[in-house]
Amino acid sequence: MNINLKLILGLIYIVCLGVLLVFLFGNLDFKDLSDYSFIKKNSEELISLKNNNLILIIFIFFIFSILWIFLLGFAGPVAIMSGFIFGKWLGTIISVLSFALGSTLLYLFANYYFRNLIIDYLEKKIEKYKSLFKKNELIYFMIFRFAGGGGLPFGIQNILPVVFDMNVKNYFYATLFGLFPSVFIINSLGSGLEKLIEENDSLSFSNIIFNPDIYLPIFGFLIILIISFFTRKKFFKK
Repeated sequence: MNINLKLILGLIYIVCLGVLLVFLFGNLDFKDLSDYSFIKKNSEELISLKNNNLILIIFIFFIFSILWIFLLGFAGPVAIMSGFIFGKWLGTIISVLSFALGSTLLYLFANYYFRNLIIDYLEKKIEKYKSLFKKNELIYFMIFRFAGGGGLPFGIQNILPVVFDMNVKNYFYATLFGLFPSVFIINSLGSGLEKLIEENDSLSFSNIIFNPDIYLPIFGFLIILIISFFTRKKFFKK
């Protein structure tokens, strides 16, 4: 790949990022987020749109999720939105596949454009993981994903394997299966929020926090955090 194509791809990335940010913040009025009637009305319209155009909405959301992860690098809001729109099972499948593809694209992009910079910055900090990844990069990166990436931000997790020169196929499958449990729980929370809004004309703190569709995913997430803590202690000891 010559330098001109490399420059063009870099410019396309910057333009796409700018368009996404303008779209998000240009169409979002934070004052409306405190108006429950606004939230309920738009929730009903969104679910109706999904029910009438399921395949199209899945396709649009899938592409949007890939671009979100590739350009912005964090997954939580999109996972909640996916559960809200599609429910916990379909939402999880859409989320996990799109997150794995978006993360893989970001890994390839970072490996091509910023490889030396990433190695210089991260190599000494994660020296302790090198021997683990050399043993079985697929298994250990899957465990690393499941364990919350050692507490690292999701975007950093996505580019970290540049240091290990990880095989792209192994990266994709480790991300796909490693993210599944936590993404399922976050999607379940989003699905619970949609059900709660659908069934109530007003909300209070008590009917949110004591609703099983809300507290069970939160409880599950806490369990994942505890398991992740002990997994990190066992597999990624200093």
